[in-house]
Amino acid sequence: MAFSKEARRAKIRKRIRASVKGTNTRPRLSVFRSNSQIYAQIIDDLKGVTLASASSLTMKDAQKVAKVEQAKLVGQQIAERALAAGINEVVFDRGGYLYHGRVKSLAEAAREAGLKF
Repeated sequence: MAFSKEARRAKIRKRIRASVKGTNTRPRLSVFRSNSQIYAQIIDDLKGVTLASASSLTMKDAQKVAKVEQAKLVGQQIAERALAAGINEVVFDRGGYLYHGRVKSLAEAAREAGLKF
């Protein structure tokens, strides 16, 4: 049975979320990728609260570079905000996207900036 892109991603996302849960000690780093922007949130699933967020939409210098570079900038920014909030360790939720391209560059930039997955 052929799935649309959205249905395939939703199915993968549901499978990932069954095992990836954010807690007080290790919140979840969730990634959303649109055609033009990339967003990241650090979420405590037990309380249902977003602890930190970053996106390429709010960054002025991110609009002038390629999308993979945008993702690196967002990864660095989310790591800085997480460390400022006292969060050192997270679990990574790729949101049903392949760990490739923009999602991978965001994750690697966040790791380089000091977050532990």
